[in-house]
Amino acid sequence: MTFLTRHALRLFVLALVAAGWTVASSAQQRASADWPQWRGPNRDGSAPSFTAPKAWPDALTQRWKVEIGIGYASPVLIGNRVYMFTRQADDEYVTALDATTGKQVWQSHYAAPYTLVRAALPHGLGPKSTPAFADGRLFTLGISGILSAYDAATGKLLWQKPAPAEGPTFSTSQSPIVDRGLLIVHVGGNKEGGLTAFDPATGNQRWRWSGDGPGYGSPIVAVIGGTRQVITPTYQNLVGVSAETGELLWKRPLKARSDVNAITPLVSGDMIITSAVEQGVIAVKVTKQGTGWVAEDAWKNDEASFQLANAAIVRDALFGLSSVGSGTYIIMDTKTGKILFNGTPRAANNAAIQKAGDLLIVLENDGELLVADGTKTSSFDAIKKYKVSESQTWSAPAISGNRLFVKDETSVALWTLN
Repeated sequence: MTFLTRHALRLFVLALVAAGWTVASSAQQRASADWPQWRGPNRDGSAPSFTAPKAWPDALTQRWKVEIGIGYASPVLIGNRVYMFTRQADDEYVTALDATTGKQVWQSHYAAPYTLVRAALPHGLGPKSTPAFADGRLFTLGISGILSAYDAATGKLLWQKPAPAEGPTFSTSQSPIVDRGLLIVHVGGNKEGGLTAFDPATGNQRWRWSGDGPGYGSPIVAVIGGTRQVITPTYQNLVGVSAETGELLWKRPLKARSDVNAITPLVSGDMIITSAVEQGVIAVKVTKQGTGWVAEDAWKNDEASFQLANAAIVRDALFGLSSVGSGTYIIMDTKTGKILFNGTPRAANNAAIQKAGDLLIVLENDGELLVADGTKTSSFDAIKKYKVSESQTWSAPAISGNRLFVKDETSVALWTLN
């Protein structure tokens, strides 16, 4: 082989490598910009692709707004497509929209008549569960417990599990998660529910743990002590089961007032942080001892409790909205549980607290969006406030780049920072 031939071959190989790197990088950028499930790509309320402006504008720009139906499910964003899970009359709807224009790509629906218990009437008929996207499929859990799988490209229903005979007292609100080829969700009711792993392609059961009924918060997956675990609130506990087999590894009693365990756990170092009404904020340390597991409280603070608003962690600070004081912003030290800042009571009825790097992005239920500096732990002051809806906003927004997809009572809108 001549020098020129070798040189040409080398250039060709380098070109291929560069092209491959570009494709891989673009794919990674696209993936990082997606919002594929409840609380974002990491299921912790973080928005890794958020682009903060050099100077914050006086107002956000609304690009489009579409009437979509009622419900509290967060938007799911994959590539240039937004997926919404809502209710219209007695049917539950799944709708795919073009993310740039808001135009409908496809829509599918099924009958889902449902009667709420009296205590849940103010919450509405939902649905409350955010869909999960994985491998070209979209998975939804309806308010009565109907579990469905769709082809995300076409809207074709791939399989569906009917509502169980008994559901949770206050209806479903847990959002499914997909982990290593398993669709994991707690189905059924308080007495006969089971944390279940399904085959995403077929809906066949792969494993099931039936030690307690479902909670209203959602499961997460974390590796603790070298073991991959599904960690979830249940009807009266916080539990960890093997993500591979469903075997119970550990359990920590957690019985909220009215049995409403509605908080999605957060992992901080080797601790799991959670809360429930009148149960304080708790950090549970899980360790493997011999062939078994031990779950012990690392700390517990009874001065604050989270009811429906999930918290976010920035560095070593936990930012949350405590139900104590009917909605009080608090900042806690994640290592010790000490309260660093305790705000004014009745600040908000509910807030979707999310983060982008060291920034906090908080959507309150009255349609006001707050941006705050998460490195300040002695106060909670908004850098900027934006009005993004005149109606109630109980759903957490999907955040991607400079875009925020906001669901209010009946519509979804795209807001941008430029």
